[in-house]
Amino acid sequence: MKQITTGYGRAILIGVLALLSVAAYAIAAETTHEIGFPLDDSWIHQTYARNLAEHGEWAFIPGQPSTASTAPLYTVLLAAGYAIGVPFFTWTFALGALALAGAGWIGARLSEQLFPDISSVGLLTGVTMVLTWHLIWAAAAGMETMLFSTLTLAVIGLAWRESRATPQDRLPQVFGRGMLVGLAGAALTLTRPEGMGLVGLAGLFVLLAWPYGDWRAGWRLYLAWGGGVVAGWLIGVAPYAALNYDLSGELLPSTASAKQAENAPALEMPLLERYGRMLLPLVAGVQLLVVPGMIAALVRLLRPAEARRRAILFLLPLAWIVLDVSAYALRLPAAYQHGRYIIPVIPSILLYGVGGTAWLVRAGRDTPVKRVLTRSLALATILLVPVFWVIGARTYAADVRIINTEMVDTAHWVAGNVPPDELLAVHDIGAVGYYAPRPILDLAGLVSPEVVPIIRDHEALMALMCVQDARYLMVLPDQRPAHADDPRLELVFVTNAPYSPAAGGGNMAIYRLRWPGEC
Repeated sequence: MKQITTGYGRAILIGVLALLSVAAYAIAAETTHEIGFPLDDSWIHQTYARNLAEHGEWAFIPGQPSTASTAPLYTVLLAAGYAIGVPFFTWTFALGALALAGAGWIGARLSEQLFPDISSVGLLTGVTMVLTWHLIWAAAAGMETMLFSTLTLAVIGLAWRESRATPQDRLPQVFGRGMLVGLAGAALTLTRPEGMGLVGLAGLFVLLAWPYGDWRAGWRLYLAWGGGVVAGWLIGVAPYAALNYDLSGELLPSTASAKQAENAPALEMPLLERYGRMLLPLVAGVQLLVVPGMIAALVRLLRPAEARRRAILFLLPLAWIVLDVSAYALRLPAAYQHGRYIIPVIPSILLYGVGGTAWLVRAGRDTPVKRVLTRSLALATILLVPVFWVIGARTYAADVRIINTEMVDTAHWVAGNVPPDELLAVHDIGAVGYYAPRPILDLAGLVSPEVVPIIRDHEALMALMCVQDARYLMVLPDQRPAHADDPRLELVFVTNAPYSPAAGGGNMAIYRLRWPGEC
């Protein structure tokens, strides 16, 4: 039994469960309709990766370099599959399964540091992570979300190593530990730009914990560690930042300003409502059930007997949860697609919550009432993990079916019916870019930055399409910048698939654009 709860046996079990979970979700999509991805953005990554592998270009449209890849590290990993000739679905799902397993492996180790007195806490935490449906959905989504989630745990774990630092450590040794944090933080930032926030938090919490002894002697050690962090981070991030600046004049990918402009109306909501909007999608999962355990774990960490300076580092995952959710609530309160922007906080929630729940069960043995309540909570959590797993598989399959029947099917129609030399204006560019590569005007502004300042001005968008001589328009009903009966729009194709309308959406349509003599 010990071989399963620790060591290679545990690692193999977590890895197998991660692989089976991602495979099962992919099979669910195949049996429901056909294999695919649950987001059109997934096809943006595939398009960038294929162009990088086949043409050596950082471009969505061949011959037009651009910075719309928010996750360059993930794009490079996808491109490796194209370079060696592995079918892209196989490669993408394998990367997702590996990232999911990585979260389980790292989470298991970190939970043992948080709860060294709880038997099998590593196994419980690792298994829960790879069976949590939001994380499986992310791993099978063809997006960077799961890789980012795993790298957050890696940065946290490397920062926690400083809790074992001593005043006798040598400067090169401390610098090397800092550089590892910086390199992991660079990988995190290259997966999503907000990852730099966790790197900053790691530096702050090591400073607050101050494991280096006397202040007058220890500052050299902290500066060595911090210098290593900065050096490692700059080594990893600087080349891509330079590429972005060369292509667009900005350090961050062009998607940042485009997404914020598109979701600007949501910023008019009260702040508390925005927080609720971001957190609500995460309620539908086992992570809600472990919140009492999370609270118990935090209370335990803050007890006088436990609250040593070094224990401050164990609050780093909590700070990351608050920072990440707050960043989106303040700047991009987009809660769609099961809260995919803040899914990366789930591993930190589970890190506290699973071990905290196990601790509550042990601490509740002294009275019958506590014993019933804590064991009921633990039993409900155990029973609902597979229930949510199944619900997640069905949800994933339904999401994939909608993307396939709206975006992918329309892209195939474009490939066969729209002349490749005529400009297509389109809002969801992913599947079109992959299956029908051609010049496009991106109405979401990801690869057409000139759209961003007017992204909410429908008549200005129509004027821009006219000036650029766009000949076709591909949009969902709520993306159309003019009324359906506008004489400038001639409907030539609509999917008529029932799945998106049944989910509250609409059907993708293509219009031939007819412009007056002058724009």
